[in-house]
Amino acid sequence: MFVLGVDPGVSRCGYGCVEAARGQTRAIAVGVLSTPPSDPLPRRLAALDADIRELLADLRPDVVSVERLFFQTNVRTAMSVGQASGLVLAAAAGAGCVVAQYTPNQVKQAVAGYGGAGKEQVQRMVQSLLGLAEVPKPADAADALALALCHVAAAPLQARVAEALK
Repeated sequence: MFVLGVDPGVSRCGYGCVEAARGQTRAIAVGVLSTPPSDPLPRRLAALDADIRELLADLRPDVVSVERLFFQTNVRTAMSVGQASGLVLAAAAGAGCVVAQYTPNQVKQAVAGYGGAGKEQVQRMVQSLLGLAEVPKPADAADALALALCHVAAAPLQARVAEALK
């Protein structure tokens, strides 16, 4: 299973793709898509949309795991994340990918074993789980890998529940 995790944002959109096979999980790609803050918002969204579509075409993931906007005190940040998230969700669905969404607490629980884990702890656990030589940076990229790992952990249970409901 190829899972692309996406930590959405207009300025910085983290991505991390993992392959899970035969009990092993390894990182395939990791990085950040960025747009110039000086550009008008419509141009930034168009550039981000093109980059996301290119990423999906290049990696061809089975699943796209996206952070669900759960709570934001900063309305401006929430709007920006929501706009980027919408682009990712639409592009992933259009590419025929299964789309999963997880809250930050669900991701932290799956990766670090504690829903209140800090960013550094999540980064170290991502490093450990994927056998990386270094902690993945920047934080947006590490969060995206954590989102992918969250889906890898959750998928077997989700499949069993879906089967039981048939």
